[in-house]
Amino acid sequence: MSRIELPPVSERVRALHAQMTLDEKLAQLVGYWVDQGDELVAPMAGEMATSTKYEDASAHGIGHLTRVYGTRPVDPVERAAWLWSEQRRLREQTRLGIPAIVHEECLTGLAAWKAATFPTPLAWGASFDPALVEEMGRLIGGSMRQLGIHQGLAPVLDVIRDPRWGRVDECIGEDPYVVGTVGTAYVRGLQDAGIHATLKHFVGYSASQSGRNHAPVHAGPRELADVLLPPFEMAVRDGGVRSVMNSYAEIDGVPVAASEELLTSVLREEWGFDGVVVSDYFSVAFLHTMHAVAQDLGEAAALALAAGIDVELPTGDAFTAPLAEALRSGAVDEALVDRAVLRVLAEKEELGLLDETFDEPPAAIDLDTPEHRAVARRLAEESLVLLSNGGVLPLDAASIGRLAIIGPNADSAEALMGCYSFVNHVLAHHPDVPLGLELPSVFEALRAEFPGSAPEAVRGCDVSGDDASGIAEAVAAAAASDVAVVVVGDRAGLFGRGTVGEGNDVDDLELPGLQRRLVEEVVSTGVPTVMIVLSGRPYAIGWAIDGPAAPAAVLQAFFPGEEGASAIAAVLSGRAAPSGRLPVSLPRSAGAQPYTYLHPILGGPSEITSADSTPALPFGHGLTYTGFEHSRLSAPTESATGADLPVTVEVRNVGERSGVDVVQLYARDLYASVTRPVAQLVGYARVALEPGETTVVRFDVPVGRLSFTDRRGARVVEPGDIEFWVGGSCEDRETSSTTRLVGPVHEIGPADARTVSVSVAAVVPR
Repeated sequence: MSRIELPPVSERVRALHAQMTLDEKLAQLVGYWVDQGDELVAPMAGEMATSTKYEDASAHGIGHLTRVYGTRPVDPVERAAWLWSEQRRLREQTRLGIPAIVHEECLTGLAAWKAATFPTPLAWGASFDPALVEEMGRLIGGSMRQLGIHQGLAPVLDVIRDPRWGRVDECIGEDPYVVGTVGTAYVRGLQDAGIHATLKHFVGYSASQSGRNHAPVHAGPRELADVLLPPFEMAVRDGGVRSVMNSYAEIDGVPVAASEELLTSVLREEWGFDGVVVSDYFSVAFLHTMHAVAQDLGEAAALALAAGIDVELPTGDAFTAPLAEALRSGAVDEALVDRAVLRVLAEKEELGLLDETFDEPPAAIDLDTPEHRAVARRLAEESLVLLSNGGVLPLDAASIGRLAIIGPNADSAEALMGCYSFVNHVLAHHPDVPLGLELPSVFEALRAEFPGSAPEAVRGCDVSGDDASGIAEAVAAAAASDVAVVVVGDRAGLFGRGTVGEGNDVDDLELPGLQRRLVEEVVSTGVPTVMIVLSGRPYAIGWAIDGPAAPAAVLQAFFPGEEGASAIAAVLSGRAAPSGRLPVSLPRSAGAQPYTYLHPILGGPSEITSADSTPALPFGHGLTYTGFEHSRLSAPTESATGADLPVTVEVRNVGERSGVDVVQLYARDLYASVTRPVAQLVGYARVALEPGETTVVRFDVPVGRLSFTDRRGARVVEPGDIEFWVGGSCEDRETSSTTRLVGPVHEIGPADARTVSVSVAAVVPR
């Protein structure tokens, strides 16, 4: 067996480790789920529930306390008092006195009762605003610190490959650069507040077979290197993330939880990650029970430790007694345990836990302050994507006598929330518990925005199911109104409790249930109809964009959170302007999946197949209430393969209203040694302009943005022609330029930057 290299740590950590017995070491490598009960909030949680009593499990200390606030609706102040006392017990009544790391979910805000709930990550991507996402992360982290939480299980950096996958609403987009920049911004915000972010799910989880959860992944090394890994690399190199969580995936027959190549060679040796790798819930045991690469839990623990997993979450199914037995029999080298323990102790030292005294728990906590709500509102507004508009929007309140508010999501607060929101993740098990925060529905927000014009909400039909008995009432309400607003889409949930979310994968991308029929029958009244889609995935709604029964306008809202309804009302009235862009292609059909705009020539339409995968609307699409003109794209005519490239474009507001343009710079490598995408987003920028104003946006493109993995497996930039363009989407070539790269093949190294620097010139008025 090769010598296992131990990580460099402080003298304090080394001395603490030297005192530890084997039982004390193993205790630091596991979590304990104090509140775990019958609620299904993790895959196979009921089957994997530990029978070990907490007092026994923590007799020698404990590494993590699992979801102290996020498993059941507990009062934050009362729970904090319990946590402080428990941490004091660990400090005072265990031999070494090491407190526990407390981890929580924080994908759409802290997953705790009464905590602010922000838009889902797919909405972050639609905003194209990393700075605002960073601000949100800082607020979330501040709430967590108040409650004695140390580690957040977010962000999700899986690149969307198939919208049939139920966990799409947890993802940021289908473009690795957008995922990387937005996700890294969240990491910075959370860690600036003193919380360790945890990247999920490293790696390949979203590329599962047929869009199914926990399914095999058939990704080649180039897809891994050029599409799936870059967001994680960015968050490690640029964001300094402190924790990573493995994915449940098995890639070409090798479970990630047992992959030393990914968890050690790539993550640590190639990228320089020096934090802690935690297992996704039960994934160590899954090496035995689901992947069948380990004959028992002891062998599963050995495989995971050797691969590079340091901590088993949420409990110690494999890293406790089964691992201890394997160690005592000599089947596992104790140096593997020492390596993991040193990393965990170093993390606790970094978090200040080794010096924390836990004197006074907070006496009062506000987890949903006006500042939280202001950021939630801004992000919700920026994330709304106007897919189509025949001129009905914005609505003129003065000319509207009556609004019909229709649809299964019109008067549902839960419809605004993603799968990992506390409302849908936990409170679904506790229907008698109040939501704990102000959460107006779209109907309530529209009634406030257009006072006196909105009647009672009419459901028409449910989100799913085949009960059509309410459609006639909805049609009648629409016919008696000046404008009809129909709110359709998803209901997020877990493992079959919804239409989207973890475990809610689909083989059909039509709107669930009878919702399409509802919309079409309302449109048939001839009353101007606005369709609002509250969803966690993009649906095949091309019929609503340009079909014979298309509504007058379609607004896409990816689970916009607690302020989402207010944001929708503001955009409909014109008080706010839409500026979101599609972070994922709007699919043509389920049969056209998997699809990505990053496809090579053979991945698009052609004359030699009758099947057309062209999406209903392309990546980057989104309308505004004004118009923007892009012109005079300028890039060097010739440049060295190892040199950075300055690219400029002129942007002008040619409409009559103020607005925000998302300037999108795309590139295409015309000929290369391996096939390349027909379009690739290089950089982007949000630019606010008044009517008639003009500015110049400069993108300083590092050569790393044009790199790819060649046939040898090296990341390179080759000589040849690169076409650049800017437009309203990946398919809109409004202004373009070509640069010839000259010189030898340039191999990308750690010193090569891969993030575009953007600057906006002074605005020139009309």
